[in-house]
Parts: sequence; C-alpha cells; structure tokens
Amino acid sequence: MKICITQTEPIKGDINRNIEKHLQFIERAIKSKADAIIFPELYLTGYEPELAKNLATDINDQRLDVFQKISDDNQILIGVGLPTKIGNGTCISMLIFQPNSPIKIYSKKYLHPGEEKFFVPGENLLPFNYKNNKLGFAICYENSIPEHSKKIYDQGANVYIASILNSINSVDNDIRRISAIAEKYQMTSFMSNFVGTSGGYRCAGKTSIWNNQGKLLEQLNPVNEGIAIIDLNTQETTKIQL
Repeated sequence: MKICITQTEPIKGDINRNIEKHLQFIERAIKSKADAIIFPELYLTGYEPELAKNLATDINDQRLDVFQKISDDNQILIGVGLPTKIGNGTCISMLIFQPNSPIKIYSKKYLHPGEEKFFVPGENLLPFNYKNNKLGFAICYENSIPEHSKKIYDQGANVYIASILNSINSVDNDIRRISAIAEKYQMTSFMSNFVGTSGGYRCAGKTSIWNNQGKLLEQLNPVNEGIAIIDLNTQETTKIQL
C-alpha cells in the first residue's frame, strides 16, 4: 500500500478553488500509484475559524461528489479537511472517501485552546481497515493528547496520520511528538501540514513520514507545496516539491 500526504497552501475561504487545487494534487498521487492521499487540517476552506460557521457543510454537498467519483474510478482513498455542521455547532472534520463505499467522517474531539470560540468537539472515527492496513487519524492538537494516540494503538492501528496546521514557532514540537508516537506504538506515522499563511499563522511545512521505529524517512521543505509518498511494503519513499 502506498500512502501520499500533501503540503499545501490554501486559498482563504474559497471552497471551489481549493477543490481545484485538491484535484491537481490527487492527479499527481494517482500518477504515482498511491492508494491513499491525505490533506492538511481544514484545507478545503483554509484554517479560518472566524469564517468556518458560514463555510461549514456536510456530506450531501454536491461540490464534494467529484472526490467520490475519483475515488471510485481510481481505487484511491481521499481524506479532505473542512468544517462540518452538526446540531449544536461546527466541527473541524475530515471527510474520507473510499472506493465504492459510504463517506466516513472523522471530527476533531480535542480542540486546541481558543478553538472552542468557533467550534464544538466532534466524534473521532475509530481506526479502520483499508488494503490490509489499519489506519488511525488525528487532527492537529490531538497528537498532543496521550490518551488519543493510545486509543488508536489499542484499536490495532499500524498507521497513524495527523492532519494539521502548524506554525513556524511550534511545528518542531509536533515533529517530536509524532516521532515519539511512531516509536512507542510501532506505527508508521505521517504529518500533513500547510505552507504559506492561513488563519493569521505563518505555516511551517515540514510535512513528514516516520517508520514504525520513529525514524524520519521523508520530509518536505518549509516553503514549497508538494507531496510525500511511502510504500508500506518496501518502506521506499518519494517526494515531489512544486
């Protein structure tokens, strides 16, 4: 199984243009024969808490149908971040499109201090099987919550994927934490981050892949968009910086 993670700069609040950017990255992943591609936190809108309520949507949004079609046609899992509506507010979520399967929703349960002004805690999706691997997910701040990563491990995941927005001032803390998670729980681990500016943050890039001993196998630079891919069977990695 090949997993692709992206490093991207969003267009503030513009879902349609960000969908177009998604499609360009997905095309590159398909050409590289990836089985899955994951984008950073809230990438469909950018990380824009003050805009999230008005931009929030749900799985019935027809603008998102293109992801399901690509997933079906190319046998690729696609994870896209966006704000979603629930009864009492707005969640930070990832929609996971799988070939010929219902959409899965992973929502951030552990909010970063300050996010509660704009978002409500959601329901985490438990790790699930995909192409002979068990995938567990985290959104940003959740990688700092020990019980979160332990639960993913206890549920049998061998892959840990963190979709984040992190700034140049704090990204190295996430890098250390996710490396430690990979080593402690013997999970191949990923961090997908922004570049550019979003939500007032100068984003740090350094999108990374670690093996299940916590060794860094691949890392993108701090400034350019791109993708990083690992073949879980051979442990070979590739990257494309744009």
